[in-house]
Amino acid sequence: MEFINNIFTNLMDWLGNWLLTFLPYWLMRLIIDFIVIVAILGFAVVAVLFLTWMERKVVARIADRIGPNRWGPFGLFQPFADAIKMLIKEDIVPAKADRWLFNLAPVVIMIPALLIYAVIPFGDGMYATDLNIGILYMVALGSITMLAMLMAGWSSDNKYALLGAFRSVAQLVSYEVPMVLVIVSVVMLTGSLSMVKIVENQNIPYILLMPVAFVVYLCCAAAEVGRSPFDLLEADSEIVAGYFIEYSGMKFAMFFLAEYINLFAVSAICTTLFLGGWKGPILPPYIWFLIKCFAVIFVLMWFRGTWPRFRIDQMLDFAWKVLVPLALLNIFVVGVVTKVVTNEWIWLAVMLPLNVVIAIAALSLLGQAQQRRVVEAREIAARGWPQRT
Repeated sequence: MEFINNIFTNLMDWLGNWLLTFLPYWLMRLIIDFIVIVAILGFAVVAVLFLTWMERKVVARIADRIGPNRWGPFGLFQPFADAIKMLIKEDIVPAKADRWLFNLAPVVIMIPALLIYAVIPFGDGMYATDLNIGILYMVALGSITMLAMLMAGWSSDNKYALLGAFRSVAQLVSYEVPMVLVIVSVVMLTGSLSMVKIVENQNIPYILLMPVAFVVYLCCAAAEVGRSPFDLLEADSEIVAGYFIEYSGMKFAMFFLAEYINLFAVSAICTTLFLGGWKGPILPPYIWFLIKCFAVIFVLMWFRGTWPRFRIDQMLDFAWKVLVPLALLNIFVVGVVTKVVTNEWIWLAVMLPLNVVIAIAALSLLGQAQQRRVVEAREIAARGWPQRT
């Protein structure tokens, strides 16, 4: 069982020792690192193919449909057919576009999506590198995504693409703030910025200690990757297709790939921060990690199939007026509790009830605010005045 639990690390150790029998150490490390990079790239592509199929199946079942069912058993070959279709489509560049930036944007948006996987701990010892600032490294990569979106929108010479780019940056900046505040609370509990140390120090899954922080992170994660109901950057009814409206063929596919690669990445970060990472009984650690990741992904897909889209003002208000105060309050609670007591089980006994109280208070305040809006709208309608939108 021990060999199965550490099969990938054992294989890499065996391969490294075998290469050392006839190669110098530096060349052996170069070959091992190359194999790890290829494995990460291969995993990312396979994950995207599976996630596209999974999302179409999940949303179809929510809508009382079947979903992909023609190509292969259960429609499993449908993603390959879609990939072939993307590859053979014509690559079109607008006549007045900035060609250099236009062609560079799809490449730039793929870079941070793939670099994140370097510090994701898939299991005990199953990571490319253990940076002591791993979670800070992940947050920093988000700024490159914003840059790529601006490049795509600005270089397309299209007002809808530019508006979509501006919306994207406003959304990402707004939801980055509560996400970072939630991450700070996790760092306060673990005392480390390393993704591996966060899992190792997580004897009790932090979702039990900070369920409010988990919900805040989940909302921010959905917004960061442009998932419904936070997909205003691609609102078809308003700005057609957002910042990549002018892209076609393989360039469009690269934006599509980046979205689903980031979807798995934010789910992996959520698993690491709140669900105990690879920890679990009986099954191998990497299986537990994948089960937890796909459970988070399923919830995000469930959101898409059930919640209506926000207006842009509602979406930004939700970030600054709801999620940021909740994240700050969570930091205050974590700081006070960890300063007073050091036992993790006492943390659970104190922080879980406090989080329940915070959640009830937040829902009550949101309900009262909505009631006031309804009463105000009815009064305005009764007077015959135009309603405020």
